Amino acid sequence: MHGWEIITSNIGNYGTDYLTRACVELIGLGANLAADAIYPVVYTDADGQPFTGANSYVWHMDEDELPPVRAFWSLTLYDAEGFQVANELDRFAIGDRDDLRFNDDGSLDIHIRRRPPPGGTSNWLPAPEGRFNLCARLYYPKPEVLAGRWTPPAVRKVG
Repeated sequence: MHGWEIITSNIGNYGTDYLTRACVELIGLGANLAADAIYPVVYTDADGQPFTGANSYVWHMDEDELPPVRAFWSLTLYDAEGFQVANELDRFAIGDRDDLRFNDDGSLDIHIRRRPPPGGTSNWLPAPEGRFNLCARLYYPKPEVLAGRWTPPAVRKVG
């Protein structure tokens, strides 16, 4: 699954599934029901290496790989301790409600790096110096997400 960890069963309604509940509580304060939101997380790039601000990354999505949601999606960056990171744009997440610039073929590149990418900041998610992780938030996901037929594309190191 390109390094992404995705929980779709029992999320938000754990019953006696205490392990899943503990895992969700470890990385967040709680979760919506899966039918309302899915939160894929990733700690490593496409090569299995931990994310670090020493590198630049791109999350490239072909037009048919964009998150299939009925509401909206976003990508949030957290430092190694699980906190958002102050940056010059005061941007902690980026998503389909932002003024994103799509490629001519309909694909989308989200740049995750310390310094602004060439071409402007519209698709830039600023990264800290040290380690970090990413959480995609998919609100009102379509059935293919809930059934595990869609996973986020890999985040690749560039440059």
